[in-house]
Amino acid sequence: MKRSAFFFLFLAFHFISIGQSLEEKIKATSSEINALEAKRRDLNNTLENLKLEKISADLKDIGLPAVAANDELVRHSAYWLDYSPEFKQARWVAHIISPDVINGVVFRTNDFRVDSSIKAGSPVEADYFLKTMKADSTYVYDGFGYDRGHLAPSADFRWSSKALSESYFYSNMSPQLADFNRGCWGDLEDAIRGYIYRHPQSQLYVVTGPFLEAGLPKIERGVNKVTIPKRYFKVILDLQNKKGIGFIMPNEAITKPLHNFAVSIDEVEKQTGLNFFSKLPEDVQKATESQLEPITWLPTDNFADVEPLAQENLPRNHFNTSNAKASANRNEEITVCGTVVGTRISKAGNILINLDKQFPNQVFTVFIKKEDIVNFSNGFPHYTHLLAKYSAKIAIETNKAHIDRQCFNLAVDDAIDNAQEFIR
Repeated sequence: MKRSAFFFLFLAFHFISIGQSLEEKIKATSSEINALEAKRRDLNNTLENLKLEKISADLKDIGLPAVAANDELVRHSAYWLDYSPEFKQARWVAHIISPDVINGVVFRTNDFRVDSSIKAGSPVEADYFLKTMKADSTYVYDGFGYDRGHLAPSADFRWSSKALSESYFYSNMSPQLADFNRGCWGDLEDAIRGYIYRHPQSQLYVVTGPFLEAGLPKIERGVNKVTIPKRYFKVILDLQNKKGIGFIMPNEAITKPLHNFAVSIDEVEKQTGLNFFSKLPEDVQKATESQLEPITWLPTDNFADVEPLAQENLPRNHFNTSNAKASANRNEEITVCGTVVGTRISKAGNILINLDKQFPNQVFTVFIKKEDIVNFSNGFPHYTHLLAKYSAKIAIETNKAHIDRQCFNLAVDDAIDNAQEFIR
């Protein structure tokens, strides 16, 4: 009996020892993993800082534009800028779009803040809007009518949390109308990033800025009275493939396709008085800065887009696709006029007709149900210009002014009767 008890006691002790040994091994392995993860984070931080150092050096190596008299040259982790105390904003910002942006996973931080590196003092939040805290701890905002428009876009730095955060310094902001900043200007930024996806071995040198000159209006309600530019420029260089291009765009709502604003880098230099990429060999500067090939840089569908029909040439109560959005709140039926730039048949057999802009940037899409196609004399519409009636009660997506293609059934007989050309 005693021997049996001793045997069971031995087994119990043995299994407890095994259990303790496994528990210790699990803890030791977990600790080792944590140490490796910490080491990985440290290495990633080191790698990020090394890449940022290289970007800063690369920008200097090819030549930053000259700094204007009385301006400040400021260096941040991923960009350089020429800050103008007179106009309370950067005269230009130079940065690089790295191939790392393709796999970048850092998102907007919206940590807008003062740039303490500006000796003359940078703009502040109260230059763009005022906010007052209510009793429930929420805020009431009083905007001055302008977006805090990035010159070096935050999305260009989404591979680096440090660089992306620094893109929110007020020294990197310029007053832009919302329709411009969130519209065609944002489309241009997207298009230039898209170039990297098609050329993942390249890095792009980009210089962006406002046209600053005496007599421009200011945000009078702002504490620093920041100047409101009327135009902006952007120049882009792919040094590896010897490609270059420039863009000049007005600070206003834009309905024209992007390629209408493409110019050579030489033209931007002529209009701004700046000398871009001045340290490059003369033959490289001449070859890249004289180019004007927007098809290399922009999505191909952009070249099929057209301007909205001239509103002044349309009959009364007829609206082009740009003004249709503004008329959406009218509690009545209106007629929308536009140029057919794309048609397709869905899997269900319905017809989709894009006016003025192609998918995915469409502004107005006509939807014809499959069963209604028989009402067309040829079974399929082939109009160069099309008028479509719709109810103004239809919801419109405010971000793209896009009327959902499922939102209405076209009165096809009316479409045939009203289809006509306004541009001869």
